[in-house]
Amino acid sequence: MAAPDELKFHEFNEAMDLLAENADATTPSISERQSHTTLNMSSSYNEEHEPDEEDDKTELLSFQKKQSSFWTFEYYQAFFNVDTYQVLDRIKGSLLPLPGKNFVWHHLQNNPDLYGPFWICATLVFTLAISGNLSNFLEKRGSSSFHYSPQFHKVTIAGIVIYCYAWLVPLGLWGYLQWRKGAHVTTDAYTFLEMVCIYGYSLFVYIPTAVLWLIPILWLQWLLIILAMGLSGSLLVLTFWPVIRSDTKPAACAIMAIIVSLHILLAIGCKLYFFQKPSITSPAATTYTTAAQQNRSIHPHLATSSSTAAVGK
Repeated sequence: MAAPDELKFHEFNEAMDLLAENADATTPSISERQSHTTLNMSSSYNEEHEPDEEDDKTELLSFQKKQSSFWTFEYYQAFFNVDTYQVLDRIKGSLLPLPGKNFVWHHLQNNPDLYGPFWICATLVFTLAISGNLSNFLEKRGSSSFHYSPQFHKVTIAGIVIYCYAWLVPLGLWGYLQWRKGAHVTTDAYTFLEMVCIYGYSLFVYIPTAVLWLIPILWLQWLLIILAMGLSGSLLVLTFWPVIRSDTKPAACAIMAIIVSLHILLAIGCKLYFFQKPSITSPAATTYTTAAQQNRSIHPHLATSSSTAAVGK
């Protein structure tokens, strides 16, 4: 057991003397000491790692400034730097063009690609050729004299038409806008890659349309083509009009009319060429024509006399 005197409060004379000498002195609490320690550690950490962050930034900027050569694979790799979600979002934007929602500003976002336009055009080429062959086969399969032979030349024609439209028309439009800018006209312009991207994604709607053209109902086929032309043409008009309208009014209206006319010409031309209706002749008429030709070849004098009699009458 401790003595009662040991449990009593003892005054420390040395502490009292120190407080008497420094009456204004304050004693920091434990939380204040921890906060000061944390601040000192964080400041020292920033001072130590700040040069490393600057080095990383300089390396990143130098990497961005490096541009690959035109003849290297890395130069073209940047044009295909998109994922599946971006491609699907751009396809959805091409199918649902909305006023006030520019396709370039809201979907491309300074990252145009060639992946989507290339495969959309390739898919459309084979869809048109295959659907055209199937349509021809389904319409003539009831004829006894019909012998099916695949028309491979339609793949070549479809490829030339689609890829020339998707590349040459944007090239001409881009060259025109660059020329107008050089003529001191206050017009904005998209890059050539952005224009190719616009035209490539605008053709996606014709892929399901070409498949639905297999339905042998003429009014439905023309209804589908009008719907497809309306959607894809609206995308072109809503995307290019904010750029073209800053030009003079006659020039803006003329270039917009050319864009719409070429688009309509492509759609109607593909419909009439790949899905043309064959000439249907009745078997009786074919038999009569063949018999008449045989009689004329065997008895030419009968044909001459009949024609003379007809003239005399």
